[in-house]
Amino acid sequence: MTQSLVTNRKSFMLQIIPVMLCFFAMGFVDLVGTASNYVQKDLALSDSQANLFPSLVFFWFLIFSVPTGMLMNKIGRKKTVLISLIVTAASLFVPAFGDSYAVMLISFSLLGIGNAIMQTSLNPLVTNLISGDKLASTLTFGQFVKAIASFLAPVIAAWGATTAFPTFGLGWRALFVIYAVISLLSISLLAATPIDEEKPDRATGIGECLRLLGRPFIFLCFLGIMCHVGIDVGTNTTAPKIIIERLGIPLEEAGFATGIYFIFRTAGCFLGAFFLRSISPKLFFGISVSMMLAGMAILFFCDTLTPLYSGIGLIGFGNSNIFSVVFSQALVYTPNERNEVSGLMIMGLFGGTVFPLAMGYAADAIGQAGAVAIMTIGVIYLMYYTFKIRNI
Repeated sequence: MTQSLVTNRKSFMLQIIPVMLCFFAMGFVDLVGTASNYVQKDLALSDSQANLFPSLVFFWFLIFSVPTGMLMNKIGRKKTVLISLIVTAASLFVPAFGDSYAVMLISFSLLGIGNAIMQTSLNPLVTNLISGDKLASTLTFGQFVKAIASFLAPVIAAWGATTAFPTFGLGWRALFVIYAVISLLSISLLAATPIDEEKPDRATGIGECLRLLGRPFIFLCFLGIMCHVGIDVGTNTTAPKIIIERLGIPLEEAGFATGIYFIFRTAGCFLGAFFLRSISPKLFFGISVSMMLAGMAILFFCDTLTPLYSGIGLIGFGNSNIFSVVFSQALVYTPNERNEVSGLMIMGLFGGTVFPLAMGYAADAIGQAGAVAIMTIGVIYLMYYTFKIRNI
């Protein structure tokens, strides 16, 4: 009996480690904020031109989320995740051959496609390894691992841009090559890992998803996801620009603002799992949104470093659990159509396209305060959504 338990534990660890490495690879999408700022500097782009990069990444969630569900039903979850990793690795190798505007557009497009496929397929794959009361904690830990990759991106980029260590002429683009190598490692480990999958569920069609938008509460949840992702990508992209604009700090130093955001977002993800056990989702959501609103006010009015960092931290902490609350609300509201609702909520990540585009034009017109104003609109909507939350 004891020997059997030890064997099962070893088998589980050999399966879960490659899956967690895939969660790390999922976090590669968040390098778009840091990378777009360096591309903007290198190519002397306007804010609207530079913000096309994060917008392009999240555009593909609108296109690929539902088809990925169909693909999983046809070839299985593990093979679908492997496809996503291959596309991600390809996207990260592209900048090694140049950093022109066209090359970076291709790279970010492939990164978005790979991440859209991965976001849709990796979480369901975990259910083939974990079930019952341990599933939520495992997924939460996966998000924590993902956040580590998000946090490291600006650190590695700054190291590549400033270090005397040889980077073969890549500079900050060494970030792409390092993450590409990790993607290849993820492919190798996951491909070699046996994972038993149950018979595929019924395929979900685009029409079935879109018809759910006719239900008012589901539509509110969809907009909530759009606002959450828009604020997430927007802060990731804009935080260093605010510090550069107001304090004249070089990008290599200002990029730490992105790290501040991800540190607090990671801490929020970790602590949120405990808070939600003791207080209602509505109260927790209201507190989170209030923190984000206070952070936006600080970014709008302050022009010294410590308060700006504080504002960025408040936004990161407040925004860390918005997705999980909105997503769970939508699932509980439609218990018999969870597949369709899941696909629709993932499509809501398209907010990462809408917000940066609007923020770019606003920043070109009146400076980074305009970008903050666009994000504040999203926060105000989430405040409205707070009053619609059902205590579950």
